Amino acid sequence: MSENQDELIKAQNELIGVLFEIIKRLQSNNDLDTEYFKIIGKDSRTENENLRLNEITKERKDNADVVSRLLKQIESN
Repeated sequence: MSENQDELIKAQNELIGVLFEIIKRLQSNNDLDTEYFKIIGKDSRTENENLRLNEITKERKDNADVVSRLLKQIESN
């Protein structure tokens, strides 16, 4: 019985870790959205701002890919 409880606790801790990472990535995308819309809303942008927009887009995609992978991991368990 104790062995089953240990396995359950381990699985719960792993799930909590995965959910924490998902929340962290989604919050990061939220913050990036705010920055993105501040820049995109300007009438004219500098070259640095255009580069930053590209960085934001890449970072958001990376975060979304990780979230997708983690959700699939949860689903498969």
